[in-house]
Amino acid sequence: MLRRLARTIQTSLRYKLLALVLFPVLMVMPITLGLAVYWSKSFSYEQLLMKVRTDLAVAHDVFTQLQRDYLARLGNLAQSYRFRKAFEAGDWRSVQAQIDALRHTGRFDFLHLTGRNGRWLAQSETGTSKYSMLSSWALRGEPAVGVEVFSSADLQREDEALAQRVRLRLVPTPRAMPSRRLEEDRAMVVRAIYPLRDAQGKVTALLDGGVLLNGNFRFVDAIRDLVYGPGSLPQGSRGTVTVFLEDVRISTNVPLKRGERALGTRVSREVRDKVLQQGAVWVDRAFVVNGWYVSAYEPIRDVEGQRVGMLYAGFLEAPFRSAMLQALGVLILMFVAVMALSGLVAIRGARSIFQPLEAMTQVARAMRSGHDRRIGTVSSRDELGELARQFDRMLDQLQERNQQIRHAAEVLEVKVAERTRELREKNERLERTVALLRQTRRRLVTAEKLAAVGELTAGIAHEINNPVAVMLGNMDVLVAELGEHARPLKTEIDLIIEQIYRIRAIVDKLLQYSRPSEYAGYVEEVDVNRLIEDTLVLVGHELEAKGARVCRRLAAATPIDINPQELQQVLVNLLVNAAHAVDHGGRVVIETEDLAGAGVIIRVSDDGVGIPPEQLGRVFDPFHTTKATGTGLGLSVSYGLIRRYGGDITVHSEPGRGTRFEVMLRRHPQKAEDDEALMEYYMRAMERRRTG
Repeated sequence: MLRRLARTIQTSLRYKLLALVLFPVLMVMPITLGLAVYWSKSFSYEQLLMKVRTDLAVAHDVFTQLQRDYLARLGNLAQSYRFRKAFEAGDWRSVQAQIDALRHTGRFDFLHLTGRNGRWLAQSETGTSKYSMLSSWALRGEPAVGVEVFSSADLQREDEALAQRVRLRLVPTPRAMPSRRLEEDRAMVVRAIYPLRDAQGKVTALLDGGVLLNGNFRFVDAIRDLVYGPGSLPQGSRGTVTVFLEDVRISTNVPLKRGERALGTRVSREVRDKVLQQGAVWVDRAFVVNGWYVSAYEPIRDVEGQRVGMLYAGFLEAPFRSAMLQALGVLILMFVAVMALSGLVAIRGARSIFQPLEAMTQVARAMRSGHDRRIGTVSSRDELGELARQFDRMLDQLQERNQQIRHAAEVLEVKVAERTRELREKNERLERTVALLRQTRRRLVTAEKLAAVGELTAGIAHEINNPVAVMLGNMDVLVAELGEHARPLKTEIDLIIEQIYRIRAIVDKLLQYSRPSEYAGYVEEVDVNRLIEDTLVLVGHELEAKGARVCRRLAAATPIDINPQELQQVLVNLLVNAAHAVDHGGRVVIETEDLAGAGVIIRVSDDGVGIPPEQLGRVFDPFHTTKATGTGLGLSVSYGLIRRYGGDITVHSEPGRGTRFEVMLRRHPQKAEDDEALMEYYMRAMERRRTG
């Protein structure tokens, strides 16, 4: 087939010239098309990577601003007049109420007022906040905010419900790094600490709050709505934002399947190595759960600068690829159409060019065979048409000359020489004419080739410029759309702040002990002995840690009208103080006895180090403590609670031999007018008990 085609081209001027004309088209057009496809693909993908890099930058700014907003909320509370007045006056109920209000309105998962040693203040329950570099900065008087990772034990100390809430089963994920872990029980926390200063500028307490990022769908959804608003992505694509704890998705809007988010899935191994191991930013296509996304990842660093997770923004690649393939398909069809049109024009043009030449060739062959033929009427008006007409005239002239020669030969042989000479002259003229015709033909062919190549080149340039202009115009529109979304940054940030996650406080089965403020003022009839047994269960870990032996002498039978949670708070404080006072293996004794039906006496004694005489009179003063880590508020608060019900607390201590606290409670609460009247009441009760 190829040999036949080559032989045809070699033996036919028509096909030879067509091959010369169409060869540039058949070679240049595919190469140009390939370059256009490669350039458009590379250019479009670079634009996608630029977009996703910008999306990640917006997500990073929102994430950073969110942390500053939490710190600002703590600062607003700490600097408020009402809070500072309550704090300076020691009105812990008001302080805690304001803290609780901020925790709910500010969407904090936990919020505490702590002393310099980290122990919780104002709250009825006791606890210690996690110490970190943020705490160190705040103790130096610098408000601090950052990301920290809380272990399950850290969350247990805050609230057992938080530890249960963040537990996440890991889902096997394609391309993820192999791991034997089955669940994630840690939490990524945005933690803010704001220092409180006294009149001398010394830091006396800290406001310590945190927000869990685990499962915060409103956060990632709000960023997605900001970055990937309507019209920012083609039909069928979707933008996604994810927060990772190490390589585990803890908050995301990437779908695992219809109606289910990809929580617990893990990032691909190559992304994990580059972002978490090397600390670099990933901007490229990446496999996300179950599909390819145009993705951008950056490391999330905690307050110590360690890489603890990743922030991700990206969108589905398939719609962009489909749109690009569709555009390339249109471009290919356009190139094919141009090539077909160019070939058709070349063939039809060649026919009009070569028809006179082919007619002259056929006439020449017929004349060589002895046939008298002419080209006849030619429709072409160009140089080749004129050449064909002149060729016919030349043949007529040749025929006329031949007739004249034959006639002359017949008439006069004498004139043979003359006729021969004339014939030679005519032949020379004919040769010159043929040579001129050949030269003219070569020039005409060259001119036509140049004209055809120029026309094709102009058409190619025109057809290439059209899709280039369309693509550049579309990119200008895309850049303009992004600029309009980025300008009103403050408004969008406020929108995100309004849509951050709602938090519902979940309490455990010890609600009545951990939230006594909700039951303040509620009085019921209490079996003191049973309440003591319940309290020993709560402080059992403190006593066991010191190896203390507990002796019970519970002889009281008179019920007491009192708030059980507040009395339990007093007992917990006395028992914990006793546990701290004894050495390992020491003894703690708790006794109860009736006051002749008038009330009950509760004694808590230990054989510990005792209290020095010079400090014995100050044990109930606020902020006075003999312990290195104490706050000095436990006994002061306990004293106020008992006095509110008309009771009293007394202390007896000998250094080196131990301490005994006595709590005297009335059968029915009644506020005593003064200390003397109160003591007289209990003296009469004790006398009735001895005589009764």
